[in-house]
Amino acid sequence: MTDALLQVKNLVKHFPLTGGLLARVVDKVHAVDGVSFELARGETLGLVGESGCGKSTTGRCILRLIEPTAGEVWFEGKCVTAMGKTELRSMARDMQIIFQDPYASLNPRMSVGAIVGEALIIHKLTRNAREYQDRIVELLETVGLSADQMRRYPHEFSGGQRQRIGIARALAVKPKLLVCDEAVSALDVSIQAQVINLLEDLQAKLDLTYLFIAHDLSVVEHISDRVAVMYLGRIVELATARELYTTPLHPYTEALLSAMPVPDPSFKRKRIVLQGDVPSPIHPPTGCHFHTRCPKAQTDLCRQQAPELKQSSDGHWVACHLRS
Repeated sequence: MTDALLQVKNLVKHFPLTGGLLARVVDKVHAVDGVSFELARGETLGLVGESGCGKSTTGRCILRLIEPTAGEVWFEGKCVTAMGKTELRSMARDMQIIFQDPYASLNPRMSVGAIVGEALIIHKLTRNAREYQDRIVELLETVGLSADQMRRYPHEFSGGQRQRIGIARALAVKPKLLVCDEAVSALDVSIQAQVINLLEDLQAKLDLTYLFIAHDLSVVEHISDRVAVMYLGRIVELATARELYTTPLHPYTEALLSAMPVPDPSFKRKRIVLQGDVPSPIHPPTGCHFHTRCPKAQTDLCRQQAPELKQSSDGHWVACHLRS
């Protein structure tokens, strides 16, 4: 990719499990297990998969809200994972996050104006009180809220309005990259559409780049340029949105798409029902993590060797021994 804003290389995150009187490390959770991808400037990459597959952990490791166990994250040619606290704080202006829960992500003791303006104070982005107030009003109006709402508190707003406040807070420092961590999953369907349209308008207006994390494939299809599918900490398929939704190559992607509702009731889609439960990330299966549920897994290779993410066609990557 010629104009990569973000590069993630072999990102790994293992959470230690402790036990006993001395709280020794007895095991670990393989939350993210060697994730690599690139994100072009101005692009939206959708990151999808079942709950617990490592999507949110990946996003937070990129921002170093969680420290990765191994791997590298590069942003505009700078290694984020090697930065000290001072340099990382400066880099935080360029990379922001919109959290999943609009009820939990806002401080109930702070007014909306104080929440949105907090970053302006921390990063010293305004010169005086008048400029500070004007910038808060501008941010609120940008996300569809009014200036007279800045003195209200989060409990006085609906879920959709609270998420707009979260978006305004993220935009305060004029970021280049926004990690949208299940940003619409807690909202009603009609409100989801409004927030998605707002995000698309903001991207066009402010030249933003999105890493859009979600489990709803319908939402991801609408907003994403490319889509990466995760399963048990690994990316199993990566392609343009159109290519992935029309020509899925990985059996897991095929199963996910078969469960999507279709607007035309006369259209009959073959439903693929996966057998068994998702394995524990504490002891993931050897080889291909999906082989225990895969309807096509037949060879010892699937059970013994992890498939690499390889390019199948132009812009379409898949990690499957049956497709190599």
